[in-house]
Amino acid sequence: MSLNIHSISPSKVIRGEGAWSKSLESIAILCKRPLILGRSSSTKELRKSFKKDLLFQGVQAISLDLNHDCCESDIQKAYQFSQKNNCDGIIAAGGGKVLDAGKLIADLLGINCITVPLSASTCAGWTALSNIYTPDGKFIKDVALKRCPNLLIFDHNIVRTAPSRTLASGIADAVAKWYESSLTSSTSQDGFVQQAVQMARVLRDQLFINGYKAFNDPLSNSWEIVAEGCALTAGIIGGLGGARCRTAAAHPIHNGLTQLTYKNKPLHGELVGFGLIVQLHLEEKNSNSQLPKQAKSQLIDFLSQLNLPISIESICLSNATSNELYKACRFACKKDSDIHQLPFSINEKDLFEAIQSYQSLHTISNIGSK
Repeated sequence: MSLNIHSISPSKVIRGEGAWSKSLESIAILCKRPLILGRSSSTKELRKSFKKDLLFQGVQAISLDLNHDCCESDIQKAYQFSQKNNCDGIIAAGGGKVLDAGKLIADLLGINCITVPLSASTCAGWTALSNIYTPDGKFIKDVALKRCPNLLIFDHNIVRTAPSRTLASGIADAVAKWYESSLTSSTSQDGFVQQAVQMARVLRDQLFINGYKAFNDPLSNSWEIVAEGCALTAGIIGGLGGARCRTAAAHPIHNGLTQLTYKNKPLHGELVGFGLIVQLHLEEKNSNSQLPKQAKSQLIDFLSQLNLPISIESICLSNATSNELYKACRFACKKDSDIHQLPFSINEKDLFEAIQSYQSLHTISNIGSK
């Protein structure tokens, strides 16, 4: 067996009701002058309250707001700001792109990293990976980090207040772990990978069983199972199974679609969910089995219950030209893309035709009736 190096999990995870207040002593041990990093104006007051809470622990935090998604210009600005102010830790509080930015800055500076997800939209608070985008949100690349965060704080009281759309997006992103890892890693002889794939299957089942109730009732036990599954368990799967358990076609399709211009840009998981539908369509075309078709029908029904996009039209691309879509497919099928981990060959023409099959909701209903 070849040598493998895994960054499996944060050093400590504090989760549940009131996790933030219960984490203050742990934060004080890790740093005395951290940078609190955020972006959204809707969570600015919350980040201010974090700063006040830390002051009572003798922690002199300073704040910086990102201007864009996790992009190189913001990373450089925050890096220099942290150096200038002698910061000894990063507290990243926000959605996936804020968490990715915080992890990368801490990694570059060699200081402690604390992630505080403010929604369950991704597992970015867990992983040793950051995705880099252009200032206007086009995916560029992912960067492997030296380690997972030192501390992850998942406070149910805080995450419950996030818009339900973010939970739905997280569900789509998390359920992708099964559809992608089972396809790319089904023949692996590595015990860790096999175990990660089975965790992904259990997570998928939990999301299917509890997803709709969690989406509609944030005070239910279903919400706890689903929110933690999206933000925490999905991260374990990637850490345990490695890169091959993270992505097949759905995430590369997401990366390609981010290259387009949107009036109302979809969330990460919304594009991944649509990418999953397209992935299953490609599997169906390249398989003699009926299983991909059945799985696709089940997935479309599930995503629809959560108001997640299931067509080009519903991801706000109804005005995209064929040339624009083709360019997105070319990006998704770049030579080094993970889409080539699929067990069959694929090029931009194949992907373009598959995406075009899901032009509108009406088209999907016709496909499902065949």
